[in-house]
Amino acid sequence: MRVALDFWVVIAQWPIFLTGVLWTIGLTAISAVLGLSIGVVLGWSRANGPRWLRMLVGVYVEFIRNTPFIVQLFFIFFGLPAMGVKLSPEMASVIAMVVNLGAYSTEIARAGIVATPKGQIEAGLSLGLTRLHIFFWVVLPPALHKVWPALVSQVIIVMLGSAVCGQISTPELSYAANLVQSRNFRVFESYIVATLLYLLLAIALRAVLNWLGKRYLFGVRHG
Repeated sequence: MRVALDFWVVIAQWPIFLTGVLWTIGLTAISAVLGLSIGVVLGWSRANGPRWLRMLVGVYVEFIRNTPFIVQLFFIFFGLPAMGVKLSPEMASVIAMVVNLGAYSTEIARAGIVATPKGQIEAGLSLGLTRLHIFFWVVLPPALHKVWPALVSQVIIVMLGSAVCGQISTPELSYAANLVQSRNFRVFESYIVATLLYLLLAIALRAVLNWLGKRYLFGVRHG
């Protein structure tokens, strides 16, 4: 049986795909900033915090890392309204992505923080720096330098995972592909286009994050 492919009828719906791409970029940008920030703070807590705090953060990390992202998303969107907390699909998607990325980046950031030589911290103390200044200027830059490739990969994984957010009607890229194929019944072509767009987004995101890391986070010291 011969199958006739028609990509032009799908590409003609480019405004829908563009909207999906922009939503995916927006969700990923917000989630990356908030999720990585949470990861750094909780990574420090796991490495240097009091025992009760380390245990609390550990429970959060293990719970998120050992449950599916789609279950976390459904709990936030469908479960929280039962407790009186009603969220829009977009807000629920952002919260789920931030919570997920925060848990994974916590362990990655912790690995970089504990790898910082004690001598550097002692040198900072001898110069009269506060603990906060030591963390931001002595510990954090080399720590991020060590684990930045892993953090970048995790951000990309979360970006690709945002595809399930279409299940709650968040208008991201997979939702756009589903909408297009429902209009013209070109399922194969619609999802091929979406796949290629995800691939391009992942490549571009890796390049941008690598540049940002070298330019603003650790490039001055370790370029």
